[in-house]
Parts: sequence; C-alpha cells; structure tokens
Amino acid sequence: MSPALLEEIARQLPEDALYEVVDGRVVEKHVSTLALWIAGELCAILREHVRGHQLGWLGTEMIFVLADEERLIRRPDVAYVSAERWPLDRPLPYEGNWHIAPDLAVEIVSPDNSASELSRKRNEYFQYGVREVWIIFPEERQVEVWSSTGCRVVPHFEPLTTELLPGLSIDLNTLLPVIEPTTPT
Repeated sequence: MSPALLEEIARQLPEDALYEVVDGRVVEKHVSTLALWIAGELCAILREHVRGHQLGWLGTEMIFVLADEERLIRRPDVAYVSAERWPLDRPLPYEGNWHIAPDLAVEIVSPDNSASELSRKRNEYFQYGVREVWIIFPEERQVEVWSSTGCRVVPHFEPLTTELLPGLSIDLNTLLPVIEPTTPT
C-alpha cells in the first residue's frame, strides 16, 4: 500500500482517529480515556529513566511499519526503541512512518479490545522483532509481561521491572488507579 493511499484513507477517518493497518486494511483504533491517561503517565515514567540513562527513544501512539509495503502498521500505546536499534545520534524520520520494530510495545486494554485482537498483536510484535510486550489490564490492575521465555503477571502491589531497562521499577499502585464500577444504563 502506497503512502499516498494510506494518507487518502486516513483523511476519510475522523480528524482525531487513530488507525493501524492490518493485512493491508486500515483499522480504526479505539482507545479509552483511561488508557490514554495511563499511556501518558507510563511514558513520563519511562522517559525519565530512558533519558537519564541515555537508553533510547520513547513514544505514545507512534506508528511502526512492521511488514514490507506497509501491509502491517501497528501503533502501540507506548513504545521503546533502544539506542542499539536506533542510535541516539541518528535523527528520527522526519517524513513518513518509522520502519522499525520497537524493543518494547505496550498495549493498554480498553473496553473495545478483544482477547483475540490482543493475542494477534502480541504474536505479530514478536514475529517482527519486538523483544518484550506489556499488556496492561486497568480493571484487574495488573500487567502481563511477555517475552521470548513466556509470560509473567505483575499485580498492582508489586513493582514492574524489566531487563530491557535495568534499574527501572514502576509502582503500579500509582500507575493503575482503582476503577469505579460501571453502572448499566
């Protein structure tokens, strides 16, 4: 799919719409207010650590082209690209999307996400070279940390750590607020 065609399709979406491309089709990405808030908070926490140690690059809702001809474009809620993959002295792409797989892709579950969608994303991330995937479950107040060795579940009362970012420890009690139960309408 050409960049011009992608731009034309994106123009047909609402102005503030987020999208991904899966199997060459544009798919609108629905993200809850809480998921956006968590992404912003998490990015701020990670940014402080990553910048302080000059480890790489961070972004929220950044577009990553994972497959040739832009047939698979993913937009993780938060992503980290190590300086090993993209050196700090190398400028970021000014035009177009980033043709690289992040080291860490974070997906924050929103009410519209399905288990099969999250599983597919996780599998695709690993297929294209992502080293670790975090799936954050705001309602359960826990994080699934996926790597090549499997999955570990980190509950809100334990610190979230990763070998990708040595010395990082995230207080999930602060990051994942208690959610008020929804009342049926």
